Amino acid sequence: MDYLGRITFDPEQCGGRPCIRTMRIRVKDVLEMLAGGASEAEILGDFPYLEAEDIKACLAFAAAEMDHSILRTMHKLGLPRLLSSKACPERGSCHFGGAPVSRPG
Repeated sequence: MDYLGRITFDPEQCGGRPCIRTMRIRVKDVLEMLAGGASEAEILGDFPYLEAEDIKACLAFAAAEMDHSILRTMHKLGLPRLLSSKACPERGSCHFGGAPVSRPG
C-alpha cells in the first residue's frame, strides 16, 4: 500500500504543513502522540476519523524525511558545518541546507 499517498500538503491549511488526507490533523500531531506513549488504539479512539493506515503513513513519512544526510540536520540545528570524506560515503556529494556540496578530498 502507498502510505505516503495519504499525506497531503495545502498552503491554505495548517500553514502548508503535512496533514493526513486533507484533514486538519498534522503528521506532527500523530508523531507527537506516538512519541508521548499513546498507542495506535488510543489515537484511533480519540480521533475516530483516522484509520490505522493514516498512522502508518505518518511513520512512513517521518522515515522518508529522515533519509537526508547528517549535514542537513546539523544545519537545521545550527551546528557548525563539518565536512569530511566520510560524510556521505554512498554519494558523490552531500547536501547542506538543500544545496549540493562537494565532498572534500
